[in-house]
Amino acid sequence: MASAGSARARYVAIITDGNGRWAQARGLPVLDGHEKGADVVKARLRDAVEMGVRELTVYSFSTENWSRSAEEVGGLMRMFGRRLDSETPELHEEGVRMRFIGRRDGVADELVEKMAWAEELTAANDRITFFVAFNYGGRAEILDAAARYEGGGEEAFANLLYAPEMHDPDLIIRTSGERRLSNYLLWQSAYAELVFRDELWPDFDRACFEASLEEYAARRRRFGGR
Repeated sequence: MASAGSARARYVAIITDGNGRWAQARGLPVLDGHEKGADVVKARLRDAVEMGVRELTVYSFSTENWSRSAEEVGGLMRMFGRRLDSETPELHEEGVRMRFIGRRDGVADELVEKMAWAEELTAANDRITFFVAFNYGGRAEILDAAARYEGGGEEAFANLLYAPEMHDPDLIIRTSGERRLSNYLLWQSAYAELVFRDELWPDFDRACFEASLEEYAARRRRFGGR
């Protein structure tokens, strides 16, 4: 159904791109960019709660990111584990439900255990659901679902995805000036509105987030109709 403008987005996904370029532009190690980017994720998650977003999904680590240097990958894994330890309790206190989507194989057992702990601790929270796409690829997700699919149509297939309870995103935001989905939520993004921002992710502040939501709200969504 067409409308003069959309309601505010409730289900938002972000491709948090540009941490490395942000660090390099400042003469910093790339891992400093990832640390800054992680701080921004937490800040925008809190903004999302205030803005009425019900689900926020961020692209944390893709299946393709394993091709980066061993130093960068190792540093990312250590940072991820450390932040899970320190930030999960406070997010739990704030009513955030945490869910991780992606393949667990290939990820260190200790990190998989921490992810499971965070999910279990926050499972009953309902203020916002925070989906973290970790070791995630959209094609991998579809292939993994297809391997278990025994027929039954689109809904039955969708129930085999990594997080069947996830709503299709109303809006996907990508930072850093790139204009592609990069293997992100390929099934779920069929009717998502796309907003591309030029800011590198560590520079994506609350005003940028608000502007993205306002751009979404001004659009006409037809879903194939007129």
